[in-house]
Amino acid sequence: MSGRKRTLEAFSFELVMIVVAIIALILIIAPSLVVLIVSFTSGFSLRFPPPGYSLRWYVELWNAWQLHFAAKNSLFVALWATGLSVVLGVAAALAISRSRTLSARLLDSLFMSPLVLPALAFGLAALMLFSLVGLPVSPLTLVIGHTVVCVPYVVRNTVAALAQLEPTLLESSAVLGASRLYTFRRIVLPLIRPGIIAGAFIAFMSSFDNVPVSLFLRDAATDMLPIRMWQDLEGKLDVTIAALSGVLIIATVALVAMMERVTGLSRRLTN
Repeated sequence: MSGRKRTLEAFSFELVMIVVAIIALILIIAPSLVVLIVSFTSGFSLRFPPPGYSLRWYVELWNAWQLHFAAKNSLFVALWATGLSVVLGVAAALAISRSRTLSARLLDSLFMSPLVLPALAFGLAALMLFSLVGLPVSPLTLVIGHTVVCVPYVVRNTVAALAQLEPTLLESSAVLGASRLYTFRRIVLPLIRPGIIAGAFIAFMSSFDNVPVSLFLRDAATDMLPIRMWQDLEGKLDVTIAALSGVLIIATVALVAMMERVTGLSRRLTN
């Protein structure tokens, strides 16, 4: 009788979790599907369901030079921030991954702190800091701010990859007379490369889509894509933004699928 009760409880728990997961999945996917459908509207306003379907707004998007300029700025900042995040994050992960000292734990907490702070608070604090040191807002301040908030993703994924590295490989390399640099280049780096790539991908997406830091650290000449999209929606409900959102959704899904195939991204995010 007790065994049957435990089986019933396990079945009930599994059923509830499946229902909750389905509801959560619908809540996550439904808004993106609505945006995709609306992006093919033939009307002049954002309505769901659309009065008709057309590719006219994707054609308009091709000629939207302001959005092109903002996208180029966002891509430039994201690439620089990702590159710097990889260099700093991998170096930090190598320093703290196998160390149990207090300094290593403090360093780990320091690199993870941008994920704990509210993004708007960090953006305002960064603006005040740059003002105190006399550094005007510019693409440079954007790259610095984005790098700070992107480094934790590289650190966490690289540390997870290093945790799966067999210490005996490093010991064998040292016994055979290999230098630390040679060991890192020929043994460590190839084995942790998927973790680095996964961290770099998440850092790039986080930077490209960042609003709070960009809001405070950009100047009038540095138009960022997420902020331009928000301003256009707030001011005139431009249907072109729906077309741009459709392009971003499709590109993001394609990139995530590619990263999942190359690095096993979902497995690394749950480690």
